[in-house]
Amino acid sequence: MTSTRSTRPENSHAVPRRRLAGLGLGGALAVCAAGTSLAQAAGRPEALRNPGFAEGTAHWSIDGPPEAVTVTADGEREHVLHLAPAAGEEVVARQQVVIGRGGDRVLRARVRAGGDGTAARLEIRSRGRTEQVHLPVTGRDGAWLDLAVGLAEARGVLEASLRVRGGDGAWASIDDLELLPGGVPRTVRGVDLSGVPKNEAHGAVYFSADGTRSVDPVEIMAEHGATLGRLRVWVDPVDGWCTPERTVEMARRIRRAGMDVLVDFHYSDEWTDPGAQHVPAAWSDLGVDGLVDAVAEHTRSTLLALREAGIDVAMVQVGNEINPGMLWPHGQTWDVDEADGVAGARWEDLCRFLAAGSQAVAEVFPRAEVMLHLTNIHDGIEGLTWWFEQVLARDVPFDLIGLSYYPYWHGTLGDLQEAVAVLSKRCARDVVVVETAYPFTLEDDPRVPYPNIVDGATPLPEGYPATPAGQAAFFRAVQDVTVSAAGGRGRGAVYWEPAWTAVEGAGWDLHDPASGNAWENQAMFDHEGRTLPEVLAALS
Repeated sequence: MTSTRSTRPENSHAVPRRRLAGLGLGGALAVCAAGTSLAQAAGRPEALRNPGFAEGTAHWSIDGPPEAVTVTADGEREHVLHLAPAAGEEVVARQQVVIGRGGDRVLRARVRAGGDGTAARLEIRSRGRTEQVHLPVTGRDGAWLDLAVGLAEARGVLEASLRVRGGDGAWASIDDLELLPGGVPRTVRGVDLSGVPKNEAHGAVYFSADGTRSVDPVEIMAEHGATLGRLRVWVDPVDGWCTPERTVEMARRIRRAGMDVLVDFHYSDEWTDPGAQHVPAAWSDLGVDGLVDAVAEHTRSTLLALREAGIDVAMVQVGNEINPGMLWPHGQTWDVDEADGVAGARWEDLCRFLAAGSQAVAEVFPRAEVMLHLTNIHDGIEGLTWWFEQVLARDVPFDLIGLSYYPYWHGTLGDLQEAVAVLSKRCARDVVVVETAYPFTLEDDPRVPYPNIVDGATPLPEGYPATPAGQAAFFRAVQDVTVSAAGGRGRGAVYWEPAWTAVEGAGWDLHDPASGNAWENQAMFDHEGRTLPEVLAALS
């Protein structure tokens, strides 16, 4: 173990770094005039000094209790900065770098952390402006995560820092810091608002945080930073919602609020996922050729209706969670006999369906990005890459990879980041986490009782309690892990059904109006319909 080093530079005449922390470029130049070079005062231009802590804490200024700071080996990593302040204390490791005229900058690091999901922060600061990102909770044995934070138009002296607030098992480990040109934009900060019209039709009302005034759930999402609204489309659902016609109405609201539109085609009359990819009733007698035409026409006609209503579409999903294929049994690629060649034929049919949908998108909205959407990353990254290899080998045109990620079913944040990094590299496509959510409580809404999917028996990840603060921290962690993945091709995340509160008649089962809502404890509104402001803030 390497003990904590002095925070003073090697040059005994240099100004202590704590004094430099509050200086702008003019102050740093004044220090130089007194005999200390900029390189000595703030590190070599454009480079952090001792970014891997091989020299202990040399070149880093430490604020806080010295006993909270160590540099030690951690598994295969020889030198890791570890900060673990006691409850009520805070410790900060910081370093300044001269970047001159600068421009956009991104600070990257490898991190692990404990605590409550908000206890540790990576920060970058220049000209009085600060951007920060919370370190996701991994636990002692969790995977190291890539984390990045960007600052636009940095100039002069830039400060990089790691800050940890003690309490509730809070600690942070950091290694391999880099300061690079560029930024880390979360270009996708999305919300799936498919259920809003049905919910409102059955009496749902949404309120401000204090409950004194009603609010429009679409507008309030946009006001808090959402850039994208997602809408599912069914062919002929029995409850009459999420139809092409309803999609036009809701897309108009989303565009009016200033968000882009993502259309999610299920190619079914009801929910589709790895356990159900049923052919619409109206298509049940069609063979493969007929289904290819039906996919193309349904996609084309829905998008034409949007275009004719003056609504632009930014992204289109061709299928929803289609790991096992779609339009079963014709496009089913799981649970089929490999020996008799059926599996290969099914893949050919599936890819014909996907290509038909993609080509219809290109006809109506040539600039819209086509997304293929998978889930179950916990089954292993090789299975997902193999799936996309089949699609790429058959020349299916698509632009984006969509993933579902719910931590109760799909593994750790480390698993998510690996999936984003590996898939984006192997497929040369950007990745969007197009579905995620988290509970603000484990209690059911007593007014409309129905067992929740996530309840007291559900294992939640360490550091993220089922509270509004935990919900907000986890949603932000999903976004940060996605955009920080190696390769820089993670775009961001879409929160699934944040406005689906519990009201009579707007339940889960399309065939049963009396069914309840199993999701309301994962909304961004509480059981009384009041906004959860800290959760909405995670969209910004």
